[in-house]
This record gives sequence, structure tokens and C-alpha cells, in this order.
Amino acid sequence: MSIGGLSKTRLGRLHDVMAGYVERGDVPGIVTLVSRRGEVHVDAIGTKAVAGSDPIRRDTIFRIASLTKPIAAAATMILVEQCGLRLDEPVDRLLPELANRRVLKRLDGPLDDTVPANRPITVRDLLTFRAGYGIVMAPPGTYPIQTAMSERLLGQGPPKPQTPPAPDEWIRRLGTLPLMHQPGEQWMYHTASDVLGVLIARASGQPLETFLRERLFEPLGMKDAGFSVPATRLDRLATSYQVDPKTGALELYDAAKGGEWSRPPAFPSAGGGLVCTIDDYLAFGQMMLNNGKHGGERILSRPSVETMTTDQLTPEQKGASGLIAGYFDSHGWGFGVSVVTRRDDVAGPVGTFGWDGGLGTSWRSDPSEDMVGILMTQRAWTSPIPPDVCLDFWTSVYQAIDD
Repeated sequence: MSIGGLSKTRLGRLHDVMAGYVERGDVPGIVTLVSRRGEVHVDAIGTKAVAGSDPIRRDTIFRIASLTKPIAAAATMILVEQCGLRLDEPVDRLLPELANRRVLKRLDGPLDDTVPANRPITVRDLLTFRAGYGIVMAPPGTYPIQTAMSERLLGQGPPKPQTPPAPDEWIRRLGTLPLMHQPGEQWMYHTASDVLGVLIARASGQPLETFLRERLFEPLGMKDAGFSVPATRLDRLATSYQVDPKTGALELYDAAKGGEWSRPPAFPSAGGGLVCTIDDYLAFGQMMLNNGKHGGERILSRPSVETMTTDQLTPEQKGASGLIAGYFDSHGWGFGVSVVTRRDDVAGPVGTFGWDGGLGTSWRSDPSEDMVGILMTQRAWTSPIPPDVCLDFWTSVYQAIDD
């Protein structure tokens, strides 16, 4: 048995299960990573594009979509630690566009049928997704507020980096709309992370990408992390696919050369805009597992990481979140990450934290097993329910434990 306590035979089983998805054409390529007690196993299977000959590799760059959210939360906590932000202060000081909010009386009501907000939005509300804004889990155009968000290019669907306006204009447009719920009342997915991106930039006095690079990416050695891919590295960017709902066939979502991530966006989305390699994300996931340390350098304090990875939601706030029915029966939400609160599966003991990216990525750090797992594909999810390749990856990771 290895020092990581992983079975070589059972890691082979993980490889075989993942290879099956490539052979059946479900995904063109997959990179997986399992790190336990510092022993790292990486497996790259398939190609970077459908019908392509260029193999996917360990240094292939992926659009990580919502795996951006935990990074944005960590960046926010860096600013909290240096007293540039306070968790329970209103965001009005730096985001005056979001002061004096109105709130819809009903989610399906007209945009002018509102009441005053009970209180301002706080930094904590943004980190815990309780700010009152979010993606409505209903077909496009179901509610007037959905239509208004989409018309203002405020991101109600999969990431499209070249679509939203620059940060100041983006937050101005958001400020023209009422909240969907009272601040602190209800968990709502996604939009709060994009607001955090604007907040981080204003609190730090730097563009978001500059702050992330100086305070996270460079200290962690995340060499390929960013909101776009330089021309000299585009040959390492995998092609991104979505699934045709009628036929189930893969169709192009974003090309590498000339695609959405081939040039810097006007709006760097802290909710879903980053790209990186699997080793880049391991550095972040391992830092979080190490309670904020990377090598000899401290990125975050242990108390900050413990706060980030503690369930911050009340049962009422989890309410009708609309993500996945029953999800919050065994999970909570910290700051930018989900947290396992009750074990109901072989994969993920209580205290395991992480998140997923809807373009085909998944990450967990598990303190009880001293383990980080990461899956990277570029086949978009078709619903909030994880696809089979994701479910089978996590089952296969945990069955490989041999002690």
C-alpha cells in the first residue's frame, strides 16, 4: 500500500470507469486528480476536442466555471483579514449602486410591485448567497425579473465572458432591479459571486484579475489561472461542449482559438469566468485543506478557512433554494463552498467541502481523509444534478482508499 493509503488496483478501476466515458463518446477527454497525504495521482484520458488527435494532458487548460466561486470567496477573506472589508458591514460604502434596495413582493410579480428592503446587503450576505439576487431555477422568461436580468446581460445562464458589460456598468444595471428576496432571507445561486468580484476590485483598488494574481495565483504557483488564455497558450485550452437536449450529441460551446476565453473579458466574472489547469486548482484545494497554508507561506488564517468551510445557513434560508431537491438535507453552504453536513454516500464524509463547475469540473477537499479530488472535463452539465461522469468519479475516488 502507498503512503497515501490508496490501492493501485482500485486506482486502476477509477481509470477504467473514466476511460469508459471517453470510449463511449460522452466526453472527448478527462483529466482526474486524487491527492491523499501528499501523494498525487493524475490521469489524462482522451483528446482535447471531439474527433481530434491532440491528446488531453495534465497541463491542459480548462474553463472552470463555478469553481471560480470558492476562489472569489478566498480573495474576499484576504481583504477581511486586512480589514479592507468587514463581514457584517453593508456593501453600500463600496457599492452605492446597491444601497436602498427595493424587494419584489412576489418572485413572479411585476418589477414595480415592491417593498423596501428590511436592511442593507452585507459582505456576509454575498459570501453565503443570501443577498437577494440569484439565478432563478426556472425556464428562461418564466418570471419578469428573469427577463430583466437577461436583457441587462447580468448572467442568468452559462458563462459567456464576452457578453456582460464592464464592472461599473454591470453593477449599475444590477442596481436598477429590485431584489428577489429580502437580504439574508433565502439562499440564491451565483449572482452574489459576480457582485463580490466588483466589491473585491473596489476594496483593493485593483482590477479583480490583478488582485487574484498577486494575492492568490502567484503565491500558490497557479501559473495558468486567469480570465482568458494568452495566444501562446491557446493550444493547451480544451474545446468546450454542450449537449443537444434532443439528440444527446455533443455540440460546440466554445472553441479554443477565437473563442470567448481567447481574449480578456470586459467583465471578469467572479462567479464563473476563470480558466486553469488541474494542478493549478490542486494548489488552491490543498491550501484550503491545509487551513490556509501553502508550503511555507500563509495565504489565509486557519480561523478564516474554518469559517469559510462551516455551514452558514439556517434551515429557513435553505428553504426552497431550487438547486436540487433534498440537496441541503445533507449539505450546507459556507463562504463560496458547499459543506457536507450529514453523510449519506460513500463519497464525502461530514466536513468535506468543495464545489462544481457547470462546464464540466468538480473539486472536493476532505479533511478527515487528508484528500483532494478534482475532475476536469469540458462537457457542460445539462441540469443542476451532477452528470454520471461526476458521480462515478467521486464513487471511484473513495473506493480507492485502502486503509
